[in-house]
Amino acid sequence: MNVEVKTLNEMTAQEWCKLAEERVRVFVVEQECPYQEIDEQDYQAHHLMLKDDQGELVGYTRIMNKDESHATFGRVLVLKKFRGHSYGRQLVQATIDETKRLFPHKAIQIQAQAYLQEFYASFGFKPISDVYLEDNIPHLDMRMG
Repeated sequence: MNVEVKTLNEMTAQEWCKLAEERVRVFVVEQECPYQEIDEQDYQAHHLMLKDDQGELVGYTRIMNKDESHATFGRVLVLKKFRGHSYGRQLVQATIDETKRLFPHKAIQIQAQAYLQEFYASFGFKPISDVYLEDNIPHLDMRMG
């Protein structure tokens, strides 16, 4: 597996369209959640792509600097045909590593879907909020560092 990290300005139109297509497929269509999937945060985000040895997209996250105290990542997805092979763990670990590289003196805080609390806890994230609804999906805030 290979990891590529690019800003929007560094991507080709084809790369961005592929990412947008997969994000809408997962977060709007699969999760049946109509919301503004592509947003203003995409302009400043670092877009992390996990690709196989043939260059095919396997997974994606976006990393953002939030404020003076923390950075965050989100839009974590593994393409449907690659699920069930632990690529999600590789993707999240690569994202944590890259977030620490980009923002070395900041904690990492995420909005995790509640059913993934134990998954993120296995990387060292701890809950810092109660469960709440975000776009009708249970979430909670978690923090590392």
